[in-house]
Amino acid sequence: MPIKILVADDEPNICEVVELYLKQEGFDVYTAADGDAAMEVETDIQPDLVILDVMLPKMSGWEVCQAITRQIPVIFLTAKGTEPDKMTGFSLGADDYITKPFSPRELVARVKAVLRRSGLLYGDGAVLSYPGLTINVNGQMIECAGKTVPLSPKEFELLLFLARHGKIAFSREQLLTNIWGYDYCGDDRTVDATVKRLRQKISQGEYQYVHTVWGTGYKFEVVAK
Repeated sequence: MPIKILVADDEPNICEVVELYLKQEGFDVYTAADGDAAMEVETDIQPDLVILDVMLPKMSGWEVCQAITRQIPVIFLTAKGTEPDKMTGFSLGADDYITKPFSPRELVARVKAVLRRSGLLYGDGAVLSYPGLTINVNGQMIECAGKTVPLSPKEFELLLFLARHGKIAFSREQLLTNIWGYDYCGDDRTVDATVKRLRQKISQGEYQYVHTVWGTGYKFEVVAK
């Protein structure tokens, strides 16, 4: 079934643009113009992800976020962009915080990143199979050379992201954005260190999977040793 997303914003043009871009990616989108309506839609539809403006009429985005009792991802999309505002959002459990004006394409990318981290994007039981390597998406586990290999959450996310975009090279900055999030304060060495650990863990068997693309970054490709 398509992933359901609730967009709550009192600016009709914002809702229209966000709805258009998300529907183009295959998501079911529901909108609400105030906090009360957002809570009604959340109760009736039970969306998989919620995008909230902070300054909603009737109930603020802060209040809506606190009132949602299910464990679902929340992204704030708001003009309130100060550091204290962001800290408030994250302290309430937000998975991402985007300030207006914003790029619709960037918003879609960040929605997908949050859904990937939440294990929702690829559906229950999704398994990616390659020679000597199996990635169980929903189970957050892999088998390499016939053996279960424990990975840290970031190692798993990195491997899954590269595998889903096979043979496409990503820069370290792109990987930081997609795996660690737009607000992560680390640097390129974080990616290099994670790739090094990942390679060591999946080095068994007859194949190599994560490759360095000099001058660019990293890609996934199954290559016999």
